[in-house]
Amino acid sequence: MRLQTLAAAVGLSFALAGCATSGGLHPNGRLTEPSSLKADRSLANVQVSDAAWPKEDWWTGLGDAQLSALIAEALRDNPGLAEADARARQAQAAAGAADASRKPSLNVGGSFGEARIPTSIPVFGTGHVGALKYADASFKWNVDLWGGQRATWEAALGQQRAADVDARAARIELSTNVARAYVQLGYAYAQQDVAAAELKRAGEARDLTRQRVAAGIDNQMQLKQSDSEVASAQGQKAQADRSVDAAHTALSVLLGKGPDRGLEIARPQLLPPAALAVPANLPVELVGHRADLVAARWRVEAASKDIKAAKTEFLPNLNIGAMAGLINLGGANLFSLQNRFYEVAPAISLPLFDGGRRRANLNSKDAQYDLAVAQYNKTLVSAVNEVADDYDAVAWMQEQIQAQQRALDAANDAWKLSEQRYKAGIGNYLEALSVRQELLAAEQRMAALRAQQSDLNVQLIQALGGGFRPQAEAELSSR
Repeated sequence: MRLQTLAAAVGLSFALAGCATSGGLHPNGRLTEPSSLKADRSLANVQVSDAAWPKEDWWTGLGDAQLSALIAEALRDNPGLAEADARARQAQAAAGAADASRKPSLNVGGSFGEARIPTSIPVFGTGHVGALKYADASFKWNVDLWGGQRATWEAALGQQRAADVDARAARIELSTNVARAYVQLGYAYAQQDVAAAELKRAGEARDLTRQRVAAGIDNQMQLKQSDSEVASAQGQKAQADRSVDAAHTALSVLLGKGPDRGLEIARPQLLPPAALAVPANLPVELVGHRADLVAARWRVEAASKDIKAAKTEFLPNLNIGAMAGLINLGGANLFSLQNRFYEVAPAISLPLFDGGRRRANLNSKDAQYDLAVAQYNKTLVSAVNEVADDYDAVAWMQEQIQAQQRALDAANDAWKLSEQRYKAGIGNYLEALSVRQELLAAEQRMAALRAQQSDLNVQLIQALGGGFRPQAEAELSSR
């Protein structure tokens, strides 16, 4: 009879399953295929190499021991990484909770208490103080007929993996930021050198002009002009000094230390440019070499599992519960067989009418999936174009440096000739100092281009994934 009742309840549930329906709801997002993003023409003049992907410790290839030590220090002490790691642990805990919720649970308990039994309850006789003893064990299991709880767990697991990759992406970003700040510190020192040389040149020119005015060769107008040049050079020197201090402070922040730590950093050497090469099959392989793309893809996967879980809420579900225990009122032995009780309670639930709550929830999950797909597609398109643009910028910068080197060589030759003319008595020293000013300006432009070249190379390394390894991600996904 009990089996017949249960079978009838199941049959009725399936018959009424159409009352709350998910019909007509579905996501619209479509993932962009990396192979559809063509970059062959944009990278036609760049060398192709299978080994062009950055190494995990890419900074060691630059051959600067101080930079390597600074990046290691930042990866150890930067508080931003602790924040990313905490988010990863939080996502891991959420995945663990989702996994636990789909498994059976078993609980045991017991209690002992005393109470005065009122005389108004005839079964207990006259009023007296009695002891209530109780012990039980309960079992609960959500059968998860349609895999909704498993899908919820898989969605949480996808979010965990995305958070893990985000934590690794934070490390990549930090390493490149330290390298770029290091380059900026080197450039600030170069600016300081040029500013100091210009201040010295302007001072010598003013002294010479003052002598010429005293001798009646020049007038006060030339002296005022030279005074203006000195004041301008002093301002440039002060600005260059401030740039050095700011660069030191920026590195201190990245290292997670106070401002005094930046003052301990020695003047950087010029970082060598990286080899200009394009990894084979760039758009397709980029999906596995960039942490932001891997994390975005995990979030798409998690969103698809959320949709599956939301759809199972429209279907009948079966829960199994059982309880057994002992209860005794009075002084008798609790563990006597006459005190036993038990309950077995399978339960079937069926959503009939909920005012559209389940449909609204599913519609929200569909929208979240579309959002995750759109963010992935946006990240992919941006990544491919970023790599191509960085390669183009590096190549363009090399042309700029070559042209500026010719200008610098010409300015240096002009300075040497002006010195020779002055020593030979043909020209005057004021003319030589004017040529020296042009040389210093050329040196300043070259320093700026060299710094931009180093910075662009670091940006290119970051655009190519910064050493994120697909095989490491495969290990992560198999946890």
